Amino acid sequence: MATLQRLARLGLAAALLAVITHGNSEPQSAAPAGMGVRADVDRPKPTYMLHERDPRVHGLKPFQELVDRAPAGSVLKPPPGAYAGPVVINKPLTIEGGGQVTIDAGDRGTVVVLNASDSTLRGLHLTGSGDSHDTDDSCLDVRGDNNLIEALTIDNCLFGIDLKQSNHSRLLRNQVRSKDRELGVRGDGLRLWYSNDNLIEGNEIIESRDMVAWYAHRNTFRNNLGRHSRYSIHFMFANDNIVEGNRFYDNAVGVYFMYTEGGVVKNNVISHANGAAGMGIGFKESSGTVVENNEIVYCAIGIGSDLSPFQPDSTIELRLNRFAYNGIGILFNSEVGGNNMIDNVFEGNLTQVSYGGRSGSTQKNTWRGNYWDDYQGFDRNGDGYGDHPHELLAYADQIWMDLPMARFFRSSPVMELLDFLERLAPFSSPDLILRDEQPRFVKPQREVRNGQA
Repeated sequence: MATLQRLARLGLAAALLAVITHGNSEPQSAAPAGMGVRADVDRPKPTYMLHERDPRVHGLKPFQELVDRAPAGSVLKPPPGAYAGPVVINKPLTIEGGGQVTIDAGDRGTVVVLNASDSTLRGLHLTGSGDSHDTDDSCLDVRGDNNLIEALTIDNCLFGIDLKQSNHSRLLRNQVRSKDRELGVRGDGLRLWYSNDNLIEGNEIIESRDMVAWYAHRNTFRNNLGRHSRYSIHFMFANDNIVEGNRFYDNAVGVYFMYTEGGVVKNNVISHANGAAGMGIGFKESSGTVVENNEIVYCAIGIGSDLSPFQPDSTIELRLNRFAYNGIGILFNSEVGGNNMIDNVFEGNLTQVSYGGRSGSTQKNTWRGNYWDDYQGFDRNGDGYGDHPHELLAYADQIWMDLPMARFFRSSPVMELLDFLERLAPFSSPDLILRDEQPRFVKPQREVRNGQA
């Protein structure tokens, strides 16, 4: 028996040595982009027979036949009309639709998969994906690099444009709408996953779920329009992205940074981010971001910050922004300091700045040269700045800062009376929310950049 046990141990050791020396017996996927060669990131997508697709595509010519006949590197200009999907492109091609070519997958699967690099898709109408989140049914999957996706019209799709491990591509002037579903079960209008150094410019993402960038670095989102969605842009583990000149209206959240470092948000207009989670710009454990010259108006919360900046000795810079007619201009859920608020405009907000609970460490932040429409002072020497600092103190409003449910009663007659009495004859010491040593006395004119005021 002892001999058999010894032989079994030797056999097991030999097997382990073979695995270590020669690798696993099962082939393994490579690492994601930026961490090695390309990995196979897509789940196997089912094949649908023609009779399983919507009858509207039964008589259409398959677009795949045109792709298969086109030589690699050639320009394909299909005759105008409607074609049946799905389509898989495995070679460099330029496909020019001229705004007169429709590819319809008949409400099953993904419409077009672009596996090749150095390709161009322009002027196509893509429609009719499936509605499976398990297989990420979309109108366009982009898996290659250095591609140009321009002037596409995308509708009736679960996901719009889905980039996975796709770098140095350009997405220009595309129009994307999701399927008519409840907000939470729509797909993302645009998704970047492990995709770096891409340009997303002049696109319209309307009535989708989110525009997301996960593990995606150094991308530029410029002059896009986002409306009636959940997150206009949601960054997660995505560093050094640029968001400039965009217009985000009527979404739940404008731009959200989660576990990110770096990045610039400038010259954007973000308005009407309302609802229970409504927020113009949000930070969660993020660091090193510059927020400059943005218009953040009519939002439940202008900027919401939670444990940000997160990295030691890092900052978040907020300068030259306008916070107007929001429920709360800036909300710090957990105060760690390192936020520099310089030369901003605060006007018409129900509450200018608030802390989620007792502030305690407000002096860790920097407030300088901001304009406050509730500043109570003068500018006797005419230098454009108030003669004394602007202090924001919390009186009765400390009640709903400590107890968020009490916000329901904010501005009610009872709360207004209590606040008046507290300010008239305080029966407790108010909390200091902020102190701006050099407040502006005259509201500065906003600079116009990229057509945005």
